[in-house]
Amino acid sequence: MPAEDMGTLADRIRRLMDLTAGRQLALPLGGRYFDAVVTANGPAAYGAVRLMDETQRGPNDAADACGPVIEDQQRGWLIWLVPPGTSDQWARAPLRFATCLGTPHQLALPPLGQTEPPGPYWLRRCRSDRLVPPGPLRQYLDQFRPGPVPSETVLGSLLSTIS
Repeated sequence: MPAEDMGTLADRIRRLMDLTAGRQLALPLGGRYFDAVVTANGPAAYGAVRLMDETQRGPNDAADACGPVIEDQQRGWLIWLVPPGTSDQWARAPLRFATCLGTPHQLALPPLGQTEPPGPYWLRRCRSDRLVPPGPLRQYLDQFRPGPVPSETVLGSLLSTIS
């Protein structure tokens, strides 16, 4: 009889294969992967992205060194992938210019090769070695103040349907 967690592992492997094959993938937020910070897109948000590039750039990194950010131009959002547990920290100290979601929400990720419209795309690519650090992100969002941001209820119902 297979171990209890093998079904979950097999499901996650199938999902990862879908993503690498150019198909959309929906993952649960929180847990082992990441939480998501959602902001408005636009000039103010792009200013924060540029500063995050500088913050996360190492000596051998390209100019777009920021951790993964998805842009959904249709909805006017940037979705920043941050470490799991960030939503709990942000719930204790909310930020007017962003909403952070974790468990029990899901996020539909665009295919890894989707780096421009149409549809949601990777404004900053998904790498295996980094997420967006929440401390500097909070600081830059507070500095640039992108807005408006939809409510957590609206976000939670829409993030899993991005396509």
